[in-house]
Amino acid sequence: MSDTAGHKAEELKGKAKEALGNATGNEQWQAEGKAEQAKGALKQAGEKVKDAVKGVKD
Repeated sequence: MSDTAGHKAEELKGKAKEALGNATGNEQWQAEGKAEQAKGALKQAGEKVKDAVKGVKD
């Protein structure tokens, strides 16, 4: 699996965990889901920066 796909999968997993937390009233799952989403989004942003820098170097 490519890094980008893995990061997107992590973000989607976080969304699912947050939704499950919302449905069950589990605040820990809600918080973990939000954290996973943020982590995945940040990693995706890092990949975009790496790609942009690589494009400038080429």
